[in-house]
Amino acid sequence: MGSRIGGLMFQPVKIAPSILSADFMNLENDIRMIEEGGAAYVHVDVMDGHFVPNLTIGVPHVKQLKRITKLPLDVHLMIANPLEQLPWFLQAGADILTVHAETLEGQWLDRAIQLIHDAGALACVALKPNTPVDVLSTVIDKLDMVLVMSVEPGFSGQSYIEGSEQKVAQVAAMAREVGNEALLIEVDGGIGEKTVERVCAAGADVIVCGNAVFAADDPKQAIHDITVIGNASH
Repeated sequence: MGSRIGGLMFQPVKIAPSILSADFMNLENDIRMIEEGGAAYVHVDVMDGHFVPNLTIGVPHVKQLKRITKLPLDVHLMIANPLEQLPWFLQAGADILTVHAETLEGQWLDRAIQLIHDAGALACVALKPNTPVDVLSTVIDKLDMVLVMSVEPGFSGQSYIEGSEQKVAQVAAMAREVGNEALLIEVDGGIGEKTVERVCAAGADVIVCGNAVFAADDPKQAIHDITVIGNASH
């Protein structure tokens, strides 16, 4: 069961290890490891070298991931033209599809959410660190999840931006105001045992972990420990 804080129901903490930090030469083994360790999702960072200064994986990789894991694929599109490409990722098997608020405005953000829902996937909108939560005001009632970036998107291994938990709390308050109590709040960037407590206390339910899992001496134990700390802070 989740816990109720300020009128909003927060779900048990779910860990979404980011394969950006995995060993791509042994990716299937790493996926098996996080499955056994209790991960809830596989977080897939898609970067186009335009919206963010890095280039990662694309549709063929998502198709392959869909074949090797039963975990839901949490696909984060850090790309400049999501409306053109999101149908490809939905067809490839994305279970949760995240677009960035900075790339879509007004009716186009609504359109993206509708396309995701029409495909049977969960719709998520991501916010960069300097993007105010107000940009979600017209769509938060339609969303399944909001992703709060606690680092500038583009590279793994960055340090948590202090104060990011305040944005988590703002998103939670906005969801409460519109009655979207089922909304999940995901946080991505610099999250590990030392930082998970503050974001979960503010209302985060889904925690993206990169190095905190894949660079740990015991990744399975790391997933367990981060989950326990996060749940204890709800």
